Amino acid sequence: MTHPSDRMDISINDVRFSYEGASPVLDGITVDIRGPQVVSILGPNGVGKSTLMHCINKILSPSMGTVCYDGRNVSEYSLKDMAKHMGYVPCTSSDSFPLTVVDTVLLGRHPHAGWRTTEHDLEVVYETLEKLGIQDLAMRYFNELSAGQHQKVMLARGLVQQPDVLLLDEPVTGLDPVMTNEMYQLIRRINREQNVTIIMVSHDIRNILPDATHILQLDQKQVFFGPMDEYLKTEAGKQFLGGADL
Repeated sequence: MTHPSDRMDISINDVRFSYEGASPVLDGITVDIRGPQVVSILGPNGVGKSTLMHCINKILSPSMGTVCYDGRNVSEYSLKDMAKHMGYVPCTSSDSFPLTVVDTVLLGRHPHAGWRTTEHDLEVVYETLEKLGIQDLAMRYFNELSAGQHQKVMLARGLVQQPDVLLLDEPVTGLDPVMTNEMYQLIRRINREQNVTIIMVSHDIRNILPDATHILQLDQKQVFFGPMDEYLKTEAGKQFLGGADL
């Protein structure tokens, strides 16, 4: 599977965001992500992890500051063009679609699609299902699948956008250890084999990708961004090594 660009740099410069009538959720975030990295965003609930992700892919606009993708402000992209570069996999919810897996995954082709589904669109879908090992689910209904199968199908829907960057919002929440490990293996393969930058959100340090290249930790006091080995030298990182909860 090819991607439209070999460059995947994301520059977040002094980003601030407030929901109407509320205190700032993000307050001066500055981070440079030089792809293809694997970045795990950590922090407690309400600290702005998903908000930051939505500022990156233009779902939200920062109150102040800028987010640039390969040197271009994301505000200059249409949402459709942005979706050609960045795939987004939301956190699993109770919502389910009365569609087959093929039709559910085809929704991810919208940024590339014309008025009708083409043979190429279907080829991309079936190729992706095969790469994720879920081709046997193709004609099953999405709302009949297990939680782990849901997550794999949603991952497939993000991948058929053929993005350079894949944003994952708590992709292993609610999964058992076996399925969590399977998801981690898939995410690693996507990064290594397809040269895709992965940005993954988790509120639980136990749910970060074990071999993430970088950690972005958000909390009310300070922001840490750096390689995993540097993070492990911090107090939070030492607690992680010790298996303690933050």
